[in-house]
Amino acid sequence: MGTKATEALDVSFDELPQYLHARHSVYMDVDDSSFYITDANDRYWRAQDTTTFNEKGHYIDASELVPTLSEFLGLPFVDGERIEQVFERATFFASEKQE
Repeated sequence: MGTKATEALDVSFDELPQYLHARHSVYMDVDDSSFYITDANDRYWRAQDTTTFNEKGHYIDASELVPTLSEFLGLPFVDGERIEQVFERATFFASEKQE
């Protein structure tokens, strides 16, 4: 998991899939929630709640783990809404990899 960049991304909903395929992860803040959207081993996609950690110190899952990005974008994990439905009130941030 990377760290959340301080500057917001300028990305449209239509550009988001391409960004995720290239970068593999992004942070999304919407309403009072914050999510880490990431792939798992370049094969599966999920959203994780950044406010809650498991016993290993990792974010907990906020969505199902699904095999395709298009399937993930259709998941209603933000209080029953999909990313497309919350996009206009969401802010995205790059996930910066630690070296």
